[in-house]
Amino acid sequence: MAPEQPELLKDLGAKDVQQILAIGTRIALRSGASLFQLGDPAERLFLIERGRIRLTLPMQVRGRQEDVVVEERTAGQTVGWSALIPPHRFTLAATAPLDTELIALPREELRRYFAAHPTVGYQITLNLAVVIGHRLQLFQAMWLREMQRTVEKHSA
Repeated sequence: MAPEQPELLKDLGAKDVQQILAIGTRIALRSGASLFQLGDPAERLFLIERGRIRLTLPMQVRGRQEDVVVEERTAGQTVGWSALIPPHRFTLAATAPLDTELIALPREELRRYFAAHPTVGYQITLNLAVVIGHRLQLFQAMWLREMQRTVEKHSA
């Protein structure tokens, strides 16, 4: 059985997938290593090959800085899509909770590829919209839970 295509490369032909992956660089993170921090310049987008990436939002909780987990992404999934979305700054922090392997795709090389292959750029844009939509739904659910608590607190 062939491995499943990464979500970002869904519905692309094998040749296009190979060419996109060839743009990338394989990187390995040890357990506990940081991939990027909130606010860092987003120069690369990452496809997770093996392992997990924990996405967190640094917050002040009871006077202490804590990293609140937003979600964990696994093999086949994408992190760092801020590389393709202006202002090209990461909106969360990312760490590897266990040894993790990724493919780092540089923004400028992707943009050049998309300019030369607009059909591929269009499909990746559609796939990226699904990833972004998932994040928006996640944040909406978190916001609704917090609003529910606030309303219940003030209604009591």
